[in-house]
Amino acid sequence: MLGPVAAGLAGTLLPAFGVMPALGRIEPGLMPFRDLMAWPGLPRAMALSAGTGLAATALALGLTVLICAGWQGTRAFRWLERALSPLLSVPHAAAAFGLAFLIAPSGWIARAIAPLAGWERPPDLLILQDPLGLSLIAGLVVKEVPFLLLMTLAALPALRPGQSLATARSLGYGRSTGWLLTVFPRLYPQIRLPVYAVLAFSMSVVDVALILGPSTPPTLSVQVLRWMNDPDLALRLRAAAGALLQLALTVAALGLWRLGEAVVAGLGRSRIATGRRGARDGALRGVSLLLGALSAAAVVLGLAALAVWSLAGFWGFPALLPDALTLKSWMRQGGMLIAPATETLRIALPAVAIALLLVLACLEAEQRHGLRPTQRALWLLYLPLIVPQIAFLPGLQILALVGGIDGTRAAVIAAHVIFVLPYLFLSLSDPYRAWDTRHAAVARALGASPSGVFWRVRLPMLLRPVLTAVAVGCAVSVGQFLPTLLLGGGRVPTLTTEAVALASGGARRVIGVTALAQTAAAFLPFALALLLPALIWRNRRGLRHG
Repeated sequence: MLGPVAAGLAGTLLPAFGVMPALGRIEPGLMPFRDLMAWPGLPRAMALSAGTGLAATALALGLTVLICAGWQGTRAFRWLERALSPLLSVPHAAAAFGLAFLIAPSGWIARAIAPLAGWERPPDLLILQDPLGLSLIAGLVVKEVPFLLLMTLAALPALRPGQSLATARSLGYGRSTGWLLTVFPRLYPQIRLPVYAVLAFSMSVVDVALILGPSTPPTLSVQVLRWMNDPDLALRLRAAAGALLQLALTVAALGLWRLGEAVVAGLGRSRIATGRRGARDGALRGVSLLLGALSAAAVVLGLAALAVWSLAGFWGFPALLPDALTLKSWMRQGGMLIAPATETLRIALPAVAIALLLVLACLEAEQRHGLRPTQRALWLLYLPLIVPQIAFLPGLQILALVGGIDGTRAAVIAAHVIFVLPYLFLSLSDPYRAWDTRHAAVARALGASPSGVFWRVRLPMLLRPVLTAVAVGCAVSVGQFLPTLLLGGGRVPTLTTEAVALASGGARRVIGVTALAQTAAAFLPFALALLLPALIWRNRRGLRHG
């Protein structure tokens, strides 16, 4: 992971300091940074990137923690977990379009309250692409809560939260207060890296910001992309300087977040010293459950809105549903989506196969040689998720251009592997390490070689976790926008690039069809991951659940 990130940063660093032989610039200097500082929208763009990223991360983490504190181990928590987990597979762009269809002045929410408010036409309100980035924050929160919740659920079993909570309750603490004071301090170090990844992603995301974020000026990462795609090649130097500034801004935000961790820890210790039990936390629990349900409902209803718009005939305001349903949009757009859908498949399958091969080799080496990954190794694994994409992908694009593979499918696949591999490793590592090694001992006693144990015992028994990890990798690959756009040079169209390209237009029916096709491409592997083990192991009950 260090190699491509370092190479990409090096490729960004040279043009940022004015060195770009293709433009005849070989003398290093600070001209790109002076040019960047002279852009009048820079302070606003930086504030938007930092503000929306920090706010979205804090809200997503706060909501995740409050849900776990108030409801972990209850029936409501299991319901919420089942509702939120599948939403992880929904691509960011599709979720953003769905949210836009809900909260727009002519969206479902406005249509639902129009009879009460007496609206006969959409209200004149700037909700989408608002100057404060509130809709962008909302879009990021609803997508990051499922990710942080799953990371939290993976870390909790080792902490035995039930025993800690029972002890706190026996001392008179309320459920939420007891959980926050006894479980959360031990949990947070386990999910710190995913939280940092969410912060870096939220500050530098491009596709969601293009759909929900402000445009005059946009966030810094979106503006850097505009300069990268400008026909004036001289703006590439300013774009490279902006990419480095985005990296510096992210590092500063991570430092600020780290400082906030110390402040919160101090407040927690002060809270414990007061001895207040916080027994009356019913309102807090109710609010956390309500917000969690709203977060899941925002994504589900957004997908429903996309489906209705893809089938809508005439649909005037303030009607809650269209006058008629028709397949015209699907018939008109369906044929045009075959090529990008095929391209999406041709990129996702090799990228996931390469990443799976590397992950299995790494995990098997751990088992055979008794290795355990250190904290430094985990940092390297998360590196592509913590370093903003916009900071090192332009450098990789330049290196691909020099190597003559710019704009090819191979370059896009290589870029996707960088982002698929960490998620695939995180999905598969725990089930792989938890496999009962006594099966291997029995196989070895019967004469099987280490390779025989791997291929004939371990992999068949881990079929479901492997397929689930593959599904996660496919969802990550399908949702990649910036790597596909930059490394593909705009000549490798996928469902995601086609969907985001529609953001500036108002063709809701076309957006609905394209975003649903993108969601289906990400969701289908999860369905196969559930179906295939049931079919293959239909006569082996013990193997059906991995």
